[in-house]
Amino acid sequence: MAAISLMIEGQQGLTWKRWSTLVEQAETLGFAGIFRSDHFTDPVGPTEDSLEMLVSLAHVAERTQRIHFGPLVAPFSFRDPIMLARQAAALDDLSDGRMILGVGAGWQDREHAMFGYHLGDIKTRMARFEEGLEVITQLLRSTKPTTFEGHFYQLRDAVLLPHPTHAGGPRILIGGNGMKRTLPLTARYADIWNGVFISAEEFKERSEALDTLTKEAGREPSSLKRTAMITLIYARDEQELAQLLQKRRQQPELANLSLAETSQYLVAHGQAIAGTAEQVRQHIQTYIQAGAEEMMLQWSDQTDIVRLQDFAQNVLKRL
Repeated sequence: MAAISLMIEGQQGLTWKRWSTLVEQAETLGFAGIFRSDHFTDPVGPTEDSLEMLVSLAHVAERTQRIHFGPLVAPFSFRDPIMLARQAAALDDLSDGRMILGVGAGWQDREHAMFGYHLGDIKTRMARFEEGLEVITQLLRSTKPTTFEGHFYQLRDAVLLPHPTHAGGPRILIGGNGMKRTLPLTARYADIWNGVFISAEEFKERSEALDTLTKEAGREPSSLKRTAMITLIYARDEQELAQLLQKRRQQPELANLSLAETSQYLVAHGQAIAGTAEQVRQHIQTYIQAGAEEMMLQWSDQTDIVRLQDFAQNVLKRL
């Protein structure tokens, strides 16, 4: 049975009131976890309230007892991996081992330009990401002082104290689908892989590729958990589904499709899981059959708690 978690876009108007409510609902409704993005803003606007990621996760650690949580994902382009390792270890201890440290290379031009962070080209981002992964894993997984001499990061007999209560500290998640760089790095460093906006068929292909890559890295494929993140468009009936899909159906490729065809197109292209309860259950099952051990479902309407509760009752509890 796959776990089902919530994923919230923290830069899309998230406030403390909204976050507290969503965290409470995730804990009480039976979700496995709650995750959130780590951005200052969206790529093209508008600019909305954006709750700081690490502080918001400290709130989860303190206010919950059961669910796991973490960023999807914290980018090394503006998160220093050394400090991030220290913060994540503290959150993991505070929550008795429920922190999952999702990390990435960074990608969004707008937020970096706004706040003066250097994003760099793809080659630079991936080189920095690989160094950051090496730094984080050495700091979290070693009990001895570590030295590292890189282009972006340097350590000199560095050790983080206190050592994580749970050996190795928080589990490390890498999000992304790239065969050339992301998946090989996942096979080397990650405890969890998160396929992002990917169809069930593509998810299975990438997961099978990871089997080979983890073996080449000297690991058992079973040591790497497989998860997927995708938007959830859940409707209580067909009329509500039509309303929720209205904006998406303005896309040229969807303009002449029926409601059912639109939902199927979104799922087939890894854009969203869309439908009423039975349809959504079936779509989630296709990911489970493809090997997903956990689904992080992106819930876009942060204030629609009634519909979220309906999803929990009619989908989550019946999977």
